[in-house]
Amino acid sequence: MRAEARGDTGMRAERIAADYLVNMGLILLKRNFRAGHRELDLIMMSSDGKRLHIVEVKSLNEPVCREPYESVNKRKRRFLISAASEYLRENRLNCEVQFDVVSVTFGVRGETIRYIPGAFLP
Repeated sequence: MRAEARGDTGMRAERIAADYLVNMGLILLKRNFRAGHRELDLIMMSSDGKRLHIVEVKSLNEPVCREPYESVNKRKRRFLISAASEYLRENRLNCEVQFDVVSVTFGVRGETIRYIPGAFLP
């Protein structure tokens, strides 16, 4: 059995995260929005249409020494905020924005999902 490539693992984690959030009632608007070299993994809207959720998805394969969400550092947060501003501008949106992180850990018994709503403020 071949080891899953890093990009494949990331795409799989994004699918799992999107499904998880849709099941929670969020509406998927866009995957992998690019603004220059910056990227937003998932852009979702609350069911009432009042809050835009910018979702960063992080994943790791077991065994892990840290949680995937711990890699969303200050530099990454700045990139996410900048890309989100571009998305809002391009789509002429004026709504509340929330930055969330979904952490997916893949193991022999399946995946573990941790959703962190409002993980950081802009």
